[in-house]
Amino acid sequence: MARTGEPSRERVASSQRALAILDLLAAEGSLGTNEIARRLGTTASTVSRQLGTLVESGYAERVADSGQYRLGVRLVHLANLVLARFDVRTVARPHLEALAEETGETVTLSVAGDRDAVTIDFVAARHHVQGVTELGRPSVAHATAAGKVMLAFTARRPEPPLRAYTERTITDPAVLERELEAIRSRGWADAYEEREPNLNAIAAPVRGGDGGLAGVVALQGPVPRFGRAPARKALPALLARADAISQALGAPRP
Repeated sequence: MARTGEPSRERVASSQRALAILDLLAAEGSLGTNEIARRLGTTASTVSRQLGTLVESGYAERVADSGQYRLGVRLVHLANLVLARFDVRTVARPHLEALAEETGETVTLSVAGDRDAVTIDFVAARHHVQGVTELGRPSVAHATAAGKVMLAFTARRPEPPLRAYTERTITDPAVLERELEAIRSRGWADAYEEREPNLNAIAAPVRGGDGGLAGVVALQGPVPRFGRAPARKALPALLARADAISQALGAPRP
């Protein structure tokens, strides 16, 4: 059994075969089922089942004219996410550090995931918020400031029913849509005790060179210290840093 946090040394043959098919399609452009089976030393029926799974998930697609298969656009989406994470994290890091110093609060950098915003970097300030600043931690789309920014500036929407994490969590899709419209209009989001009691956060979008959402910068802290008034006071610094990161990424001016 693998130690906690480390990958298992055991391998799943079907997964390895699926990855081999993707590698083969990447090298050749497009191939038929029989040719893929021949090159991988397996049966056409096995390859056909693997291709069916890959097509269904968007990792491969069938070319109607030839009946062959090629890589799917899902891989482009994943590749762009990986590249964006590297680029925005490198550019944003000094601004995160400066924002933490300016406000005295914890700063996070997130990117859009499939369902929620995902933390890819953070700077723990003088008063570290335990448990809410972990790399890879999802920010629930409808219940956090970073998550709501992700929803407001992308086409993603959470599947109902919307879970209530606290009594302040938005659970009505219509109310959430109005909130997202307000966020798009003003350019920032907040979440006052919506994900966890006693926690407040504000967040702003970071735009990439194409004008789309490249990341989300957020400030967060406990309500007794980082309530509505302190958060509003810190808002100009948050917006300025988010804009500076966007400009460094080549975002067009509004």
